[in-house]
Amino acid sequence: MKACIVGASGYTGRELVSLLLDHPHIELAAITSRALAGKSLQSQLPHLRNKGSALAFSNPSIESLCKQDDINLFFLALPHGTSATFAKPLVESGKKVIDLSADFRLGSSEIYEEFYGGLHPAPDLLVSAQYALPELYSLSWKNSSLLAAPGCYPTSIILPLAPLLKENLIEPEDIVVNSMSGISGAGRTPSENLLFCERNENACAYGLPKHRHLSEIEEQLSFFNGDPVALSFHPHLAPINRGICTTISAKSTDSSSLAKIVDCWHAYYKDRPFVKILDHGIFPEVKHVVGTNGIDIAAHIDSRTKRITICSTEDNLIKGAGGQAIQAMNICQGYNESAGLK
Repeated sequence: MKACIVGASGYTGRELVSLLLDHPHIELAAITSRALAGKSLQSQLPHLRNKGSALAFSNPSIESLCKQDDINLFFLALPHGTSATFAKPLVESGKKVIDLSADFRLGSSEIYEEFYGGLHPAPDLLVSAQYALPELYSLSWKNSSLLAAPGCYPTSIILPLAPLLKENLIEPEDIVVNSMSGISGAGRTPSENLLFCERNENACAYGLPKHRHLSEIEEQLSFFNGDPVALSFHPHLAPINRGICTTISAKSTDSSSLAKIVDCWHAYYKDRPFVKILDHGIFPEVKHVVGTNGIDIAAHIDSRTKRITICSTEDNLIKGAGGQAIQAMNICQGYNESAGLK
């Protein structure tokens, strides 16, 4: 199947290019970028100089993309707000769309407006879009031709917590989450705050107290809990290129134990190739997941405080973005879930 990446010049877009060029069932037919239009793929991504030799960045109109009869699948690696303006006409023209922005991750236009500071560009699509977290939802093009790829922070938090809330193994109140992200999570737009001298040998919290991803995290966890979940989320920038490291502290219920927590994860994820449940005493590390579509998770119980500490790590550009989008596409297309992914 032929695919197009709209917005292929950012970190996520570039990762998608690299992954799709190696996908056994996909032909990457077009890559777009306003800033790089007319430039060859090889000149801008030298590490891919032996692949995609005929590809060049273009800047077609939305109308012309909708008329591309030979391209059926579009990955949108665009900023929120902009992405919806592409998704709506593409979906209406019969295309399959996987959106990697935040535009269709929420079920409520009011919550979107609260956290993203503007009216939703296509609220009618919020109901039909599928939240494309493959390990927790049954994804199919029959359900919708629009997939909303989860955010990087939410993936690292929802995958460990959702089964435990569903099975009443942790209390839904007083959940505290601390996450660290590599600098690539902030995107490629130049900013003084992201200069090497500002970020090297440095770490800081940001986006407090209502980081945008908090809306997505709480909405999804509330679905699995059955009642609203409100948590404390503290994101940090760490002096690394890529990766997410998350530590979660939650109160255990009377019925929970370390064995039950691990058994619960195995029951939910036993057949999922990208979730690795680590043995007790082993802590997830970013270096073990960077460059892969995997997420490592582990749990520990503090007998003094009766609290459960959960750790997870993932690559923010792969499992937290492009890789997970391809994983969801594989499932909807009927391909092997791991096709084109490490």
